[in-house]
Amino acid sequence: MMNTTKKPRKWLIVPVLVLVLLGIGTWQSWQWWIWANAAPSPAGTGSNTRNLKLKITEGTSGQEIGRDLEALGVIRSATAWNLWTRWLMFKDPQGGFQAGVYQLSPTEPMKAIAAKIWTGDVVYASFTIPEGWSIRKMAAYFEEQGLFSAQEFITAVQQFPANDYPWLPINSAPNQFRLEGYLYPDTYQITGTPTPNDILKQMLNRFEQVALPLYQQAKGKTSLSFAEWVTLASIVEKEAVIPEERPRIAGVFFNRLKKGMPLGADPTVEYGLGIQQTPDKTLTLDQVRTPSSYNTYLNPGLPPTPIASPGLASLKAALYPENTDYLYFVARYDGTHVFSRTLKEHQAAQEAIHNQREASQPTKP
Repeated sequence: MMNTTKKPRKWLIVPVLVLVLLGIGTWQSWQWWIWANAAPSPAGTGSNTRNLKLKITEGTSGQEIGRDLEALGVIRSATAWNLWTRWLMFKDPQGGFQAGVYQLSPTEPMKAIAAKIWTGDVVYASFTIPEGWSIRKMAAYFEEQGLFSAQEFITAVQQFPANDYPWLPINSAPNQFRLEGYLYPDTYQITGTPTPNDILKQMLNRFEQVALPLYQQAKGKTSLSFAEWVTLASIVEKEAVIPEERPRIAGVFFNRLKKGMPLGADPTVEYGLGIQQTPDKTLTLDQVRTPSSYNTYLNPGLPPTPIASPGLASLKAALYPENTDYLYFVARYDGTHVFSRTLKEHQAAQEAIHNQREASQPTKP
């Protein structure tokens, strides 16, 4: 009798095992891919969901972008990013990731972030420079905004071709301060990846459009040179808080200049020392006595350059100061000032404000 039992075909075992292993591997790969493409932070988890900015410069590779995104915490896996990048290049051989500044969130899936950068969905953003900011302050701000480092901005100021703006005064101050006061404080729109020079040109152009005509219209009505006007306006900007006091403060400084008296403006001392006093930490006597070309307690007349960017109101006040006989003023720490005609009145006002401030302090146990 013939045995009909078939022996197992050994050559089938290997393909079956391969298929089984591939099935397991495919499942695991699929699970990994789902995890890698998901947003790192679900919506509603607090500070982890905040928008983050990433600057991508020309020539940055897809792999570099992936590493930056992973380090930033907006994607889970740079490896998955690289795989998706290949898929995008296969679908759109003529395309590519676009340079620019992007606003990203860890609540977005990886594919959405890739699409945003592939299509160049850059931030159409703005930056705001308030009145009274110095170049140092602006540099720190731009670094905080992720546009470029503070040092890059300072270097651009130092190397800026001032000849492109013939109205800019030429002075002997260090290059770092040659544009101080002439970067007009305002809100500006930006797109893509502006360079420090782009920002400087924007601000200088705005000064040329808004501020320069004021001086041109006032020629013959002011004794100040163009540089003196902006310098005085910058001091008024730093001293004044209440808008209606600006012309009066400018009038006080005019009176002191006419009499050859030192201006005695605290903000000039702060600027020279690179510090900022507060109501709780005012300038010390040693600081006021520290020699500096910007110290208007020690040096009569105006400092060598502006100390900040004055706004329109302060620029107007410096051109059209109040006609007053005040020679002194002291801050009340509520934004207003007490104005005095004589040193005796000024000293009495200082003492009264000091006593009032001491009385308002909580009593120590």
